[in-house]
Amino acid sequence: MLERYDKWVRAWLILGCVLVFFQVIIGGITRISGSGLSITKWEIVTGTLPPTNETDWNVEFDLYKETPQYKKINDGMSLSDFKFIYFWEYFHRLWARFMGFAFLFPFIFFLFKKRIDKRLMRLLGLVIVAAILAASMGWIMVASGLVDRPWVNAYKLALHLSVAFLTYGLLLWTTFVSFWPKLVKDRSLGNGFKKSITVFFSLLLIQLFFGGVMSGMKAGLVFPTWPDMLGSYVPAEIFNSTNWNTESFNNYDQGSFVPALMHFIHRGLAYLLFFYGIIIFIKGKKENQDRFRVPLNCFLLLLCTQVVLGILTVINCIGTIPLFLGVMHQAFALLLLSIVLYLVYLISAKSN
Repeated sequence: MLERYDKWVRAWLILGCVLVFFQVIIGGITRISGSGLSITKWEIVTGTLPPTNETDWNVEFDLYKETPQYKKINDGMSLSDFKFIYFWEYFHRLWARFMGFAFLFPFIFFLFKKRIDKRLMRLLGLVIVAAILAASMGWIMVASGLVDRPWVNAYKLALHLSVAFLTYGLLLWTTFVSFWPKLVKDRSLGNGFKKSITVFFSLLLIQLFFGGVMSGMKAGLVFPTWPDMLGSYVPAEIFNSTNWNTESFNNYDQGSFVPALMHFIHRGLAYLLFFYGIIIFIKGKKENQDRFRVPLNCFLLLLCTQVVLGILTVINCIGTIPLFLGVMHQAFALLLLSIVLYLVYLISAKSN
């Protein structure tokens, strides 16, 4: 193992984290603005350039007109409006291509110069696999919205988003390793504190998945109130036993049961994470260790901000999902994941 990784390797990994972070944010804008189905083909090479003249634009527009989204929701859309939604999906795909080049060429260079050892290679291998899986899931997700439904399948969207978060998390972990490769495990930490962080991290991953499902189902539009859900704290649909069947979950957009259930679970997990996070903060402060002081303060600040953003997003889901708030809610989910992952790294780093 290298005693210390090259500063350019570390800078490259930081750049990678930033690029993936913004890719997820751009994906959020694409999703909330309804732009994700505007490009009906997945062309890795020939799709690099956008339409350059009116003829090409009309060809793309005609392809979009054949989709269920246009026929059921956007019938009569103007070409200028189509160009707007096309831009975000195109930008999302272009950013992915740019990330590929920004990763590949420095990777080959650092490998040739032997600035990447076996430890970092294993981690980067996982990042590459996750990135390929995220791209593949992205197209599977888009394809699910080109037949029958006017939107992408919510479960496939949640999987795509989860793999994107996984890619970011793996790359961020690799970055931690590049900065602190010989970080020694602190055996003086209380087991309760360490277990609490691990449990919180696991619950957060589950919450991120349900957040993706909720977003895909546009469940915020069904219950745009807080703290109640249109007058009740537990939607009546959940107690109706006739709703609990495979058909309801497969055709979730045919009724309010599944969106209500996803919304209820997402809120419940948010409350659990919030109060559990406060307990972790208190436990961490009792450890009285300098290296946890700043991360724990950032953790609490991000946790509180995320809760507030979630509430503001829900109560502003009147007819449409608020773009800015929705994107910020997703961005702060990534930031919260980042600080929690850093805490996990601090408590799990192995001595060498």
